Amino acid sequence: MMSTDSTPQSGLPGSLFDLAGRKVVVTGAASGLGRIFAEALSQSGAAVAWVDREAEALAACEAVGVCDCRVVADLGDEAGVSQMAEKVLAWCGGKLDVLINNAGIATRPGRLLDVQAKDWDRVFAINLRGAFLVTQALLPALIQSGRGSVVNISSYLGTVGVYPGFPVTAIPYAASKAGLIGFTRQLAIEYAAEQVRANAIAPGWHSGTRLGRERDTTGGAAAVAQMDAFVEREVPLGYRGRPADLVGLVIYLASDASSYVTGQVFVHDGGITAR
Repeated sequence: MMSTDSTPQSGLPGSLFDLAGRKVVVTGAASGLGRIFAEALSQSGAAVAWVDREAEALAACEAVGVCDCRVVADLGDEAGVSQMAEKVLAWCGGKLDVLINNAGIATRPGRLLDVQAKDWDRVFAINLRGAFLVTQALLPALIQSGRGSVVNISSYLGTVGVYPGFPVTAIPYAASKAGLIGFTRQLAIEYAAEQVRANAIAPGWHSGTRLGRERDTTGGAAAVAQMDAFVEREVPLGYRGRPADLVGLVIYLASDASSYVTGQVFVHDGGITAR
């Protein structure tokens, strides 16, 4: 006979998504998806620490009154991550509720023989090693929260191989994003007992991302047209996602609405991997 949990469900459904009083860190927060996430989390009631390597871009965010805490840091540098963590821990009082590992870079699209070792090292230093360093530095504060949530921004390119007759990415990016998925799942298992959850979001073709900018600027108008044709042909919904389309999923994973969800990968791709 299946047992039932009689623990009462607290609050109305809307309150499950309430982030009031939560302390959140977003990396890569000064532009692109990171800025959209940081703004949305702030609007949902969270106090947000914005972390980015671009000092001027962060200053611009603070100028419009959306930064609760601003930290300039190169996440590829271990000492820089340590300094960032000191500032964040002082700000949050040693108790952090949510970490959004969004910072990431891409190289220009190309096949394996076009890739140089320095490109591989640079991408892995930020996309995977950076996420490891940041999470390791802030994990004690997430444990202290008692409801810590880590959200890693991976990519659908970390779940499938894609080559529609022309390069849409490069192997360092795809491999690093696949590694981030493995990192997420192992983290979820290792710290479940401490009530720290870890999940990944794997966006498909979205505008406003670093990969999208690399793709669109490398080959000019011809590359954009080629990519648009690929998206229209392969994505069942028929268009690139918008950054705002990801906001609901980020808030869900940051909030109590996902309190029983950990170790999962949410592919957000307009249906392309459902084919």
